[in-house]
Amino acid sequence: MPNSLASDSTATPTTPTPTNAAPTDTTERITNLDAIRGFAVLGILVMNAVSYGLNEAAYFNLDAAGDQTWLDWLVGGLGEVFIDQKTMGLFSMLFGAGIVLFADRTQSKGEKSPFWFSMWRNLLLLAIGLLHGLLWEGDVLLVYAICAPFLIVMRHLSTKVLLAIGSGLVLWSAVLGTLMQGLVPSNGDGLGSYWLVNPSIEYSDAVGVFLINDFFSRAAGMMLIGVAVYRIGILNGTRPAAFYRRMATIGLGIGLPIASAGLALQIAFDFSPDIAIIGEAPNTIATIPIVFGYVGLISLWNQRQGTWLHHRIRAAGRMALTNYLTQTIIGITMLRGVFEFDTLGRAQIFGVVLAIWMLQIAWSKWWLDHFKFGPFEWAWRCGTYRKLQPIR
Repeated sequence: MPNSLASDSTATPTTPTPTNAAPTDTTERITNLDAIRGFAVLGILVMNAVSYGLNEAAYFNLDAAGDQTWLDWLVGGLGEVFIDQKTMGLFSMLFGAGIVLFADRTQSKGEKSPFWFSMWRNLLLLAIGLLHGLLWEGDVLLVYAICAPFLIVMRHLSTKVLLAIGSGLVLWSAVLGTLMQGLVPSNGDGLGSYWLVNPSIEYSDAVGVFLINDFFSRAAGMMLIGVAVYRIGILNGTRPAAFYRRMATIGLGIGLPIASAGLALQIAFDFSPDIAIIGEAPNTIATIPIVFGYVGLISLWNQRQGTWLHHRIRAAGRMALTNYLTQTIIGITMLRGVFEFDTLGRAQIFGVVLAIWMLQIAWSKWWLDHFKFGPFEWAWRCGTYRKLQPIR
């Protein structure tokens, strides 16, 4: 495999015409990636559903809405410690690995311009993200598509460099948040809908800069980390069980106390504007070790003898794009249509999440028993290769 993209950089930047490139066959799949992706796409719904059913501030501020009962607080607190940022981090890590996996396989199958072919594929992802964003403002596919060229160019860097840059980008978000907190008045002016319900003014430029940076730097950072750990075989699930057990113990042992301390800080300050941004820093710092801990746990689980649940979680992962998009369609329909927006508690919203989980775990396996790809995956592949792909 070449150490640079010099040969690719001379290609004419036009829509590629594939040569020997072809979609990945199901026999080429790495089941550990499917399992991790399955847990990630199901887990990311927990936090996304909050923004489907509650006002914008409720996503960042547990005290903003959806907290009528002790059970709502329990669901919100557990989501803050175990899910918030972590499942997106896991999802981002897998997306980063997937982008590089596609580029590498395209190159190995004889595509004359793997860089521009990968860019065409991610241009289609950008279009999907834009359309998804019209339905729901929290779309992450747009972010991944924008970050993809950065990853494709950097994918041949050493593992240590990828890990260093990726970790630096994630931690930079925590640093910037700490700096931006000093620009927020103690009365909360400028926080806007980021932290306050029905604010008199929208959030300030400082808060806007933090939010944009936070979204992109965490996504790009975890994607680079995903490239690195895929390169050294951690995501493939081929390391000994003792390795994954140690990784889970260390990762969760470091990350969960830090994330818990961040939640305790917010509670101690009664969710004051004084900690609105800086209070997110511990959770951000905890993201990397917790994500590694989850990878360890899922890899250990995937190494066990396959059960009905293994097959269904992997199937959900193979249909991650379809499941991610249909989560929004169903979630918006239920939490802004069937139920009145901004009226349910967090526990009730989690009940909707459980229903969507059961539906997706059931349909993913059924669909893939009859078809090679999920419907949105199939459409993306047809666009990528610019011809109809077999689906039966």
